[in-house]
Amino acid sequence: MNLALLFAEDFTADNRAVLTGRRLAHLNSVLKAAEGDLVPVGLVNGDIGTGRVLQLTDTVATLQVELAEPPPPPLPLTLVLAMPRPKMFRRVLQTCASLGAKDIWLINSYKVEKSFWQTPWLSEENLRENMTLGLEQARDTIMPRVHIRKLFKPFVEDELPALLKNTRALVAHPGTDTPCPAHINEPATLCIGPEGGFIPYEVEKLVEAGCEAVHLGRRILRVETAVPVLISRLFDACG
Repeated sequence: MNLALLFAEDFTADNRAVLTGRRLAHLNSVLKAAEGDLVPVGLVNGDIGTGRVLQLTDTVATLQVELAEPPPPPLPLTLVLAMPRPKMFRRVLQTCASLGAKDIWLINSYKVEKSFWQTPWLSEENLRENMTLGLEQARDTIMPRVHIRKLFKPFVEDELPALLKNTRALVAHPGTDTPCPAHINEPATLCIGPEGGFIPYEVEKLVEAGCEAVHLGRRILRVETAVPVLISRLFDACG
């Protein structure tokens, strides 16, 4: 945790915030903070600054908060991601948040098992928790938006064309002829399939919607690896 992300419910006054639970444990066990110390904090969807520890116990930390620095700029990226396996979904979501992706669409695909959509990690509370962990790692405060679409064809036909408008539209798919572009300087929409990739029909529908099929070479990567590799390739320094 390189920054403690603060929410409205953490504040007891305009410049006073209280930390408990995971963030308190981090102050005590990792930062080994003491009363009077300054620790990095940020307001969700707001500025970054410092919190001076006014009180620190085993159950609560009270901070005097000063916020003056804007968060890093978001990536100009819309990420369309076939729902990953639940065991890797948390890591993928945290990675997306750390890299600066703010608009994430989780979609269905032929190779996405129905059981994936039953994972508790899709609950609003767990989505927020994992995105918070990613933001805290990257010293960012802007919470990503996650959209869930469980029907592939209606999404691709009815919603995706509007998302692609005025962006560089790409679908990552092994075996295509065009290498993934690098160091682009424009907004992009990036579609990434499930383990095993999109099936040919799905690739065709994505291309019909306006996407260009691109590859990363001959190696086949896991989704949790492909996501940071593709984003880092497209955008210098990930924002």
